[in-house]
Amino acid sequence: MVQALDLAKSFDVSPPLLDRVLEHRPRRMLHAVDGVSFDIAKGRTLGLVGESGCGKSTVARLLVGLYRPTRGSFSFDGQDAHAAYRSAGARDLRRRIQMIFQDPYASLNPRWTVEAIVAEPLREHGMARRGDAVRERVGELLRSVGLVERDMQKYPHQFSGGQRQRISIARALATHPDFLVCDEPTSALDVSVQAQVLNIMKDLQRERGLTYLFISHNLAVVRHVSDEVGVMYLGRIVELAGTHRLFGQPRHPYTRMLLEAIPKLHDTGRARTPVQGEVPNPLDPPAGCTFHPRCPYANERCRQERPALLEFEGIQVACHGVEEGRL
Repeated sequence: MVQALDLAKSFDVSPPLLDRVLEHRPRRMLHAVDGVSFDIAKGRTLGLVGESGCGKSTVARLLVGLYRPTRGSFSFDGQDAHAAYRSAGARDLRRRIQMIFQDPYASLNPRWTVEAIVAEPLREHGMARRGDAVRERVGELLRSVGLVERDMQKYPHQFSGGQRQRISIARALATHPDFLVCDEPTSALDVSVQAQVLNIMKDLQRERGLTYLFISHNLAVVRHVSDEVGVMYLGRIVELAGTHRLFGQPRHPYTRMLLEAIPKLHDTGRARTPVQGEVPNPLDPPAGCTFHPRCPYANERCRQERPALLEFEGIQVACHGVEEGRL
């Protein structure tokens, strides 16, 4: 269903031209995403994890057409999606690909009623125009996410964070999409509310055969919802594997570091390994493997040569140590 190949996105963060000329400074480019590749089969979920600033949300915006890639391609159901976004068929593709945003307090228009918010994509795509048909469809969508029809006349400020996110999910489902890009949809919610929203999303996936890209920094959430997991670091995927395989036998040192930092019930009393070091400045990333300043297994090759994402025993890993058998 979804295939990303060498996706990259760079942003020009240079000072104004006059300042650069007077101070003899070159242009500066921020490589937010730098060669990301993955596949998602129909009805499956790929989780993307990593520290803040690693490029997860930029990947999401590339897939839904909010950003145009600097290089690389994205195919959806066999067609070049980025070419389709610029063609006459863009409306049909946007109907099939929808996004759930991170902050339910910012992604809903506070001046609109819930009926207007959920009905907007229906009217935009010509799926329902008459008032009765629109209200009936909005009521169905609200019921599918655990809300009631009388909520249609309310405004976003009258709902809790979890209920607002349910409204966002209902809006995303309005056009009968095949692929949902979920950009940290539960990060702003309490733990108990997170579980409710995640269970709703899993039930909807089973009922409708939805395909998800689920972005999060919460490894427990990703483990619960994902079939495969990709670990990102400074704009690149450093490990990609099935969920059980990745959590049971992590290969990349960065993945191991993230998993070691999770508190475990059966390890009560054992000292936890904190995540070491700081993420380098993305405007001036280290040479070679970008993780080598924080990696206890780095050698001279790691400092000079950037590792490629290679397959080892069914797991894709970008690490010289794994390639050489040192880990």
